[in-house]
Amino acid sequence: DLPGTAKNERRFFCENQISSILLMPIKINDTSFGVFTLIGLKSKKFWTEKLAKRIQFISELLVMGINRYRMDEYLFKRLHEIEKLKEQLESDNITLKNEIILHQQHNEIVGRSQTMKTILSQIEQVALLDTTVLILGETGVGKEVVARALHRLSKRKDRPMVTVNCASLPPTLIESELFGREKGAYTGAMTRMTGRFELADKATLFLDEIGELPKEIQAKLLRVIEQGRFERLGSNKSLKVNVRLIAATNRNLEQEITEGNFRSDLYYRLNVFPIRIPPLRERTEDIPPLIWSFIREFEKKMGKRVEHVTDRGIKALMHYDWPGNARELRNVVEHAMILSNSRTLALFPPVSIPHESNKHIRLEDIEREHILKILLQKGWRISGKEGAAQTLGIKRTTLQSRMKKLGLQRPGDQQSMIEN
Repeated sequence: DLPGTAKNERRFFCENQISSILLMPIKINDTSFGVFTLIGLKSKKFWTEKLAKRIQFISELLVMGINRYRMDEYLFKRLHEIEKLKEQLESDNITLKNEIILHQQHNEIVGRSQTMKTILSQIEQVALLDTTVLILGETGVGKEVVARALHRLSKRKDRPMVTVNCASLPPTLIESELFGREKGAYTGAMTRMTGRFELADKATLFLDEIGELPKEIQAKLLRVIEQGRFERLGSNKSLKVNVRLIAATNRNLEQEITEGNFRSDLYYRLNVFPIRIPPLRERTEDIPPLIWSFIREFEKKMGKRVEHVTDRGIKALMHYDWPGNARELRNVVEHAMILSNSRTLALFPPVSIPHESNKHIRLEDIEREHILKILLQKGWRISGKEGAAQTLGIKRTTLQSRMKKLGLQRPGDQQSMIEN
């Protein structure tokens, strides 16, 4: 019964002894799923319309079952993915909440680098304990800020933290400053003085620049750490105190031990929980938030408002080496705020003072420093009598050309805002 054009089909049926075949297109909700096929082998089969309808019904049931299974499998897979995303979201949410809490508790510590997040976590870990903490880092990185955060989160926060800068005291006064003195302990000691350890009883004592302590005082400090006891200068009476000690230094204490300037036993007593604060040049991503933190601080003091900082200025500060770290950056922002009369703040990195030992100082840096110095002296007045150009002995146009090349702009200048 096959037409003459169906030669391939006829050959296939004959080779497989197929005598009759029923092809039933399967559709559910106007969607085609394929063809349900029944074949008769050897003997001919006559497919009645009634049988065809039953077969169609059965085939649709089978396809619906298969489709239902596939849909359930698809939904299960998607549900599993949703559960995984939900778990990830909850985990991220917990992490974010912890970070928010961490930054709220340490609002003095500004930074978004991973290094600063690690330092905040270290503060959280040790703050509630009475463990001695040694804070290490270059000058100006914020060691005292970390010490204040440790005290603020400690069980001793209800009492003020007592601070001693060991570098600012002459060696002859350090002992009496730390441990106190009795009246007449030495010539000129007209009254009895309470030492810092007594003042810090049941509180926190922060010894900044501890690497500057004379070795004879180091031995007495070691005894206080080990026993909690000391004597006032000029007294034999032993006093006992309960002090949580935090120390800080910008020196390499291990090298100081090697050179014989610092006691190794004291170092090991102090180095129970070290926290190293990296210099600003190692965490440049913290510079923009620090800039804005300092801007907000000086806005309140100076009664000024800053809405923008030039991109060129921020990039220049991020490429500067910052030997003075965050303290130096704060001074730069304060200087710019004093000079600015605009809502856009123009920032410039400080010009390094050339040293005789520095063989790599560039002529351009010296020129930039000198021109900037004259511009500041003249209040950024370029032309006219007593202007910067006349003082420098060059034409106004030449000075403007040099300023453009050296990246010198008057703070708040509209032109600089357009260029940036």
